Amino acid sequence: MYSGRPSGEENLHQDFEALRVSKCLMRNVSQKLRKKNQRSVGDEDNGVRGIALRCLTLYGRGGGCKVGADTCDDFGDTSNRRRSSASDEGKGYRPICGTEESGVDCFSYGVREKFWKKHNRKDFELEESIINSRMHIFLPDDVLEMCLVRLPLTSLMTARLVCKKWKHLTTTPRFLQMRREGSHQTPWLFHFGAVKDDYCSGEIHALDMSLNQWHSINAEILKGRFMFSVASVQDDIYVVGGCSSLNNFGRVDRSSFKTHKGVMLFSPLTKSWRKVAPMKYARSMPILGVSEVTSDFSTSQSYQGRQDRRIPRSRVGGVSEVYEDPHRLSLRRQHRHSADDNESLVLPNRKSYKFMKQKSDHSSMKGCRRFVLVAVGGLGTWDEPLDSGEIYDSVSRKWTEIQGFPVDFGIACSGVVCNGMFYIYSETDKLAGYDIERGFWIAIQTTPFPPRVHEYYPKLVSCNGRLFMLSVFWCEGDGQIGRRNKAVRKVWELDLMYLNWTEVSVHPDAPMDWNAAFVADGNMIFGIEMFKIFGQVLDFFTVCDVSDTGMKWSHISRNHVTRELDASSCLTKSMAVLHL
Repeated sequence: MYSGRPSGEENLHQDFEALRVSKCLMRNVSQKLRKKNQRSVGDEDNGVRGIALRCLTLYGRGGGCKVGADTCDDFGDTSNRRRSSASDEGKGYRPICGTEESGVDCFSYGVREKFWKKHNRKDFELEESIINSRMHIFLPDDVLEMCLVRLPLTSLMTARLVCKKWKHLTTTPRFLQMRREGSHQTPWLFHFGAVKDDYCSGEIHALDMSLNQWHSINAEILKGRFMFSVASVQDDIYVVGGCSSLNNFGRVDRSSFKTHKGVMLFSPLTKSWRKVAPMKYARSMPILGVSEVTSDFSTSQSYQGRQDRRIPRSRVGGVSEVYEDPHRLSLRRQHRHSADDNESLVLPNRKSYKFMKQKSDHSSMKGCRRFVLVAVGGLGTWDEPLDSGEIYDSVSRKWTEIQGFPVDFGIACSGVVCNGMFYIYSETDKLAGYDIERGFWIAIQTTPFPPRVHEYYPKLVSCNGRLFMLSVFWCEGDGQIGRRNKAVRKVWELDLMYLNWTEVSVHPDAPMDWNAAFVADGNMIFGIEMFKIFGQVLDFFTVCDVSDTGMKWSHISRNHVTRELDASSCLTKSMAVLHL
């Protein structure tokens, strides 16, 4: 009996040892699997993990509970948990429920998330940034540009407030070029020269004609400046010349003023201003014209050629050289001819070099449209009428003086570019044209000149190669019953082949504004009339489609701009039309 008992106990111990070996083997395998799973999860979350949220295994002796947390450096590795040495060697500890490797989550509802966020706030913010960055992965910039370029201008301005990326994307030259060449533009009318409480406010009123909505643009750079002219070139507006008061800055005061020769460029798409090269002479209310020219156009060559063909005059008293000593005149002519011959042997290379240099510069601009801005007439520094002119090249970014008006032309009151010719109408009812490509003036004789009221200056506009003039005509009733004398504004068209004026339309409103402004865009003629009556300033915006047979006028806005404006705004106003 005694000899068999030790054999049974030995068998029992052997079974326990085998069970303990298998149990340790299972624990090692489970730890390796857990470590592998946690490593894969950590790779998916970019290695962002913190303190483990599960309690360690609970062992109890006498009803006690042990709650452990990770205290090692590698929080994500649960195999490095600090455990009791008794649990490793199995010294009497037993699991309360389940197997030894099972864990119990002893956090209450919601505490687990709070505990994780508290100790892993930076990691949580990093995860959010990663998620936000992944939102744009499936929307390339090209697709985003195609979506944004189709937005109306007001929606595009709102979209720029979304984020810095959208703001940068919608202001790049590539995006602006896509919008300029696209078919998603709508006409916008810009009104300048607003005066409030005798001060130049600098506000620009813009009308979205597709939605019939007015918008106000604050232009601090225009505060204090008045009597300037504006012209639109593609999607930009040039502000040329103007005056500002010296004694009372900001007020419309012509008792003591300064005339400017500076030029500014306003881009409505980006709401940005920048200064361009100033004119050679200060001008207020100059007459502007914009024309598209070829890539090999050169203003300096044409102007230099015209200077060489001028009649030489003496510096003393302006007397011609013909009336001086004939012998001295013949000697000077001989020396001049010999000098010209010697100079012709040296200068051609220099002139050809300059021409080739300009041509090479222009060749780099191939594919881009080139425009010139012509400014003539206006009032000078001492408020005197000017008969000179200048031309600005968008490529060279310089102003070049051009030839003055023809003799006895008078004071220019209106002008427009039509088919490469800059037409100017004077207060003395004379018409002249400046050939922009060739660089000289032509006096144009038309028969008959349309009759007009001399207090109202005529306005020239051009629509798709057609030249129109709007003038106020006095209609008499001829004593008939029901008819009375009245003034009407008529539209005349000039036949550029036979130089005859023909009446084509009549403006529906009575001509209450002697300084009405008209501008053309495509087949449309836009007009603005502002006047003060019964102590209130009124405004009327009209439009006419010249492609229609009847050329009927229609109102697009009434009394939306002049609610807070002064009567001096009728004199300082100017207008431009853009497609944005």
